[in-house]
Amino acid sequence: MTRLHNFCAGPAAMPTAVLERAREELLDYQGRGLSVMEMSHRSPTFEAIAAKAEQDLRELLAIPDNYRVLFMQGGATMQFACVPLNLLGNGGTPNYLDTGIWSTKAIKEAQHLATVDSPLANAHIAGSTRDSGYVHVPRPDEVSLSDDAAYLHYCHNETIGGLAYDYVPEVRVPEVRVPEADVPLVCDMSSSILSTPLDVSRYGVIYAGAQKNIGPAGITVVIVRDDLLDRAMPQTPSLLGWKVYADNDSMINTPPTYAWYLAGLVFEWLKHDIGGLAEMEAINRRKCEALYAAIDSSDFYANPIEPANRSIMNVPFTLADESLNATFLDEAESAGLLNLKGHRSVGGMRASLYNAVSEADVQALITFMQDFERRRG
Repeated sequence: MTRLHNFCAGPAAMPTAVLERAREELLDYQGRGLSVMEMSHRSPTFEAIAAKAEQDLRELLAIPDNYRVLFMQGGATMQFACVPLNLLGNGGTPNYLDTGIWSTKAIKEAQHLATVDSPLANAHIAGSTRDSGYVHVPRPDEVSLSDDAAYLHYCHNETIGGLAYDYVPEVRVPEVRVPEADVPLVCDMSSSILSTPLDVSRYGVIYAGAQKNIGPAGITVVIVRDDLLDRAMPQTPSLLGWKVYADNDSMINTPPTYAWYLAGLVFEWLKHDIGGLAEMEAINRRKCEALYAAIDSSDFYANPIEPANRSIMNVPFTLADESLNATFLDEAESAGLLNLKGHRSVGGMRASLYNAVSEADVQALITFMQDFERRRG
């Protein structure tokens, strides 16, 4: 069997060591005579799997004790609705930073919940780079919250556009609003979580779909500060409320058990095989810097994002001659380089360099790109 070079934006590549471990345990988990996907989520065996996964994640991210870790279904897209539902119970206006397609989708979902009497009808855009084509993020002095801000939401890494924040936005509230701590910072980290170390204490809520750096599609991690669990709107459906998950160890109903188990294996891999997130960041930066250098040194390829805001996880690039796009993709696939087609909304190419994508994978892509340019440029 040959493992090819997978640059898919999600569901993304998973560590080979994790897949091999899952294969070994698929039919018989640790001598229990059945697979993890066949056992009850209420069994002591699965409860131990779940508890270890949470503990390993807490250690990787140094999550403070006053934060709850939730394992939910529905993907990050469901959290677009969960965020306003869980944080607007005390009133106020939701505030958003707009830097691309995913932040726009989060804003639209909040507006979708609006009624005439709802604060969601007046969702406030605290900063946007739409007019400049989303090639950079708003600078700190361009972020302006509403006087009654309930929270500030942003997407740390725009998967489609390849745009990432180079700073953590500060919640600067108007002088009329006291105390500042009432306005939590909420972040969609679906395509960047676990790629670098992270100061969780700077956030009120962090959420991330699993299918990038955490594991397979089907499970979503939500990290929420304790004091925010009682701010839900009264009409919040029970299975969309964070508190009910916190109160029931994320098992209010049957969770995606196998995805949870695989996420736990990924956390173990990061801790023991990689050595933690500082080591993972060093690898990730070597990968993206090599690819960006290959793009920047060429007149045949181009990346549209301002260097300070280039993503280390998702690298979009275009060809000088767009008529060669289909040929590039066909030849890349023949060379074992998969899933390089850019999102339909932006076109071009995109290489997603998540944690499980190796430096050898990236070098294979660079070698192909240079050869393609030599032959077709």
